[in-house]
Amino acid sequence: MAAEPSEFLSLDDFERHALEVLPALARDYYRSGAWAETTLRENRAVWERIRIWYRVMRDVSARSAAATVVGGPASMPLCVAPTALQRMAHPEGELASARAAARAGVPMIVSSLSSTAIEDIRAAAVAANPAARTWMQMYIGRDRGAVRELAKRAHAAGCDALVLTVDTPVWGIRERDIRNHFRVPDGMRIVHLERAGGPTGHSGRGIQEALAWTIDASLTWKDFEWLRDSTPLPVVVKGICRPDDARRAVEHGAKGVLVSNHGGRQLDGAPATADVLPHVVRAVEGRVPVLVDGGVRRGTDVLRALAMGAQAVCVGRPVLWGLAAAGEPGVARVLEILRQELDVTMALAGCATLGDVTSELLAP
Repeated sequence: MAAEPSEFLSLDDFERHALEVLPALARDYYRSGAWAETTLRENRAVWERIRIWYRVMRDVSARSAAATVVGGPASMPLCVAPTALQRMAHPEGELASARAAARAGVPMIVSSLSSTAIEDIRAAAVAANPAARTWMQMYIGRDRGAVRELAKRAHAAGCDALVLTVDTPVWGIRERDIRNHFRVPDGMRIVHLERAGGPTGHSGRGIQEALAWTIDASLTWKDFEWLRDSTPLPVVVKGICRPDDARRAVEHGAKGVLVSNHGGRQLDGAPATADVLPHVVRAVEGRVPVLVDGGVRRGTDVLRALAMGAQAVCVGRPVLWGLAAAGEPGVARVLEILRQELDVTMALAGCATLGDVTSELLAP
């Protein structure tokens, strides 16, 4: 059942509605975390515990959240994070999200487990905004030829970057999906990874059975170097949890680091990304941009992340909730809410531009 997007005042409003209207298979796949979902909950809770020591008597009558994100412009310091199988949320799936992100002026990271081809997604984004920025998320699976082919397709389609997920040597155990016997729904395809005669994800019980073929537990940094050398696109490393791994990513040629624990869907008990972020920022020492995802639900969270040294945040599940509620207008409203909240947060914190968002806001 579609809803009027303007009725929703917060991202939580969208989540509540989406959890009511989505079928159980999609609802639980999107919302689930690993095991007891401790990290899933902590991702959000830690942001909320960080206090903003706001400044006063600053001229904030004119404000701008315009940002540079991994070498290109964005209307605000935010990206749409990669989320799989968006057609489970809405018939237009990734096409609707791409148009909304393009019109909002923020990059969209397309999941390699998407239910729509990158060429079609990129075309939809450019039709909505010729300056649209689109990135392609990748796993290095067992079929290296297929990985190289997808990287070439992303480049040919006009993508600006690749985002390599490195926190998935095996799939985390998500008990909701096992109970639901999750598999790729009939009539839907993982269009980037399927090969004639190969597995499709249409059978199994939970993601670790249905999609085990999409990843490879043998990966090392040499495999990252192989991907880096296989494409002219810059490669951002997603899934960093430790400062030493952040340093290794930079040393091996990453053009950006995305602090992420896969939305709490891999190792339960991993630290919240807000706890990890300042350690990674210090380790990287400004050599490449640092981005962060996980639990960002308010404009205050965006400002907190920037004050810790992130160049931008990435938002995943809220986009799915907007998509489920109202398709493209729902995603557009999610992004609009975050823009409005960031603008008000900046004003109340005494920041006219993102350059005013400094670490002093998080300490007296």
